[in-house]
This record gives sequence, C-alpha cells and structure tokens, in this order.
Amino acid sequence: MENTLYEKLKTLITEKQNPDTLNIDSLGVEDILRLINSQDKTVAFAVEKEIPYIAKAVDIVVDAIKNGGRLIYIGAGTSGRLGVLDSSEIPPTFGADPKLVQGIIAGGKKALVEAQEGAEDKKDVGARDLMELGFTKKDVACGISASRITPYVVGAIEKAKEIGAKTLYVTCTDRSQLELDVDVAICPVVGPEVIMGSTRMKSGTAQKMVLNLLTTTTMIRLGKVYTNMMVDLQMTSKKLEERSKRTVVMVTGVDYETAQKVLNKAGGHVKTAIVMILKGVDVEQAQRRLELAGGFVRDAIEKDFD
Repeated sequence: MENTLYEKLKTLITEKQNPDTLNIDSLGVEDILRLINSQDKTVAFAVEKEIPYIAKAVDIVVDAIKNGGRLIYIGAGTSGRLGVLDSSEIPPTFGADPKLVQGIIAGGKKALVEAQEGAEDKKDVGARDLMELGFTKKDVACGISASRITPYVVGAIEKAKEIGAKTLYVTCTDRSQLELDVDVAICPVVGPEVIMGSTRMKSGTAQKMVLNLLTTTTMIRLGKVYTNMMVDLQMTSKKLEERSKRTVVMVTGVDYETAQKVLNKAGGHVKTAIVMILKGVDVEQAQRRLELAGGFVRDAIEKDFD
C-alpha cells in the first residue's frame, strides 16, 4: 500500500513531469539553455496573477510594522534560503532595523550552505524555532514552501495562528489545494519544473520575485524611498557611501563636495541631507520635518509644517 506522503506528492504540480522537457537529456548545450529559458519566461506571468494577494499581504505587513511588529519568514531548503536572503538585504538597502524582517530556515544557519536533509520533516521544530525569536501576535509569519506541505513550515504557521498573529503563505501550488488556514495565500503556479521536482528552478524564481515585491513595496509604503531612490540606505561600505552622495547630488542638484559636506552634517543620513538642502534648513529642522512627515521625504519637502 502506498504511503500518505507518496500519494500526496502525486497530486502536487511541483512534483509532476513536464511534458515540454522530456527530451532535455538528448539536447546540445545551447538547446538545453534555450529550453530552460523558455520555461523561465512563464514565471513572471504566474506572479502577475497573484498581485491582488500580494497587495493584501503588503497591507498586513505595513500595519504590523507600524504597530511594533515584524515580518518573519519560515522555510526549508531553497525556500528557507530565499527568506533569509531577502531579510538580510533589507537593512543595507532600506536602513531598517535587522530585526524588522527576519528569516528562519529548517536546520539553522548550517542549512544556508549545506543541505540538512530531514530537517524540514520536523513540524514541532518549526513552531519551536519561531517562538525562540520571541514571536508575538504583533508579528507576521510568512511561510515559504513550493509544495505547500513542508512540515517545518506548516508547524510554524499553525503556531503563529494559534497565538493570534497574522499569517501569509507563499507556495507554487493552487490555492484550492491549500489546507492550511492563513490570512493570505500567495500562489504563483508555475507548473512542473524543467527537471521534475527541482523546485529551486521556476518555483524558486517565483518565490524570489514574490518576496522582492512584498518587502520592496512594504519599504516604499514606510517612506524608505523618494522618487525611485533608496534614501534610507546605510553607509556601511565605500559603495554605499558613494551611492548616498550620488543620491543627494541627483535629487538636489548640488555638486559632489556640497553633498559630502551636508551628509557629514546630517550624520550620513540621506533623507535628512536632502531635506536640509531642498528646504534650506538645518539638521534639527530637517529631522523635525521628517518626523512630522512620518519619514516620507516628499511630504517633508512639500507639506507646510510651520
């Protein structure tokens, strides 16, 4: 008699055989590459269909962060690595507290560079790892699982739901098959993988795109972007230091030396430097305007707070 997991795998589109790539092992290198690329082209369209659900997720995350909460990703394997990757990029890009968006992965940090087989099968460990972060009902838990059935992820999401927190789920299977109770399910169905079951491919690409959309839009809605520039980035490297100066130059029209001088006065804070220059105010006045504007540069410049 076939076991339950075997039966379940047979129903998952992420585990089905792709009829368009059956002869991939007989092709030359360039033809293999073109075939994979042709499959990859379908991913963006699958993600596009989920934009209304991603929008709902953004609203939930923005509301949580404004009220002292955090966004916590939970995943295993590729899905877990993508969550950790996205969370690690938020502080340098948007100047956000590293604790604001965090990722946990089955098997811990070692799983980031070396597969930890079996770690994803422990449902209770997923719940435990989530709670060890001090997770509360103010936070948002976002499960990431291409197949939707990963026990580690399911356990964490069920625990989050149990304590009254908002829950999101990113999966590459149809939402009609999702048995888990979550506030928002984001389900870009990319179809069978080029190589059967290799969800690091189209599914992984779709998940990366969804996480990019989720956190980038969240940060924009929190005032971390002015026009289309990063204005809350941290000057933690030479590249970011020069990017900060270039941003000030491009936004305000001042020369390089002036941008550098004002940034120094602003403590390296790009937002403050921009407001200082465009409003002709000192550091304290610029900071006050930004505070009254909720951190939004456009409002700090355009609104009358006097």
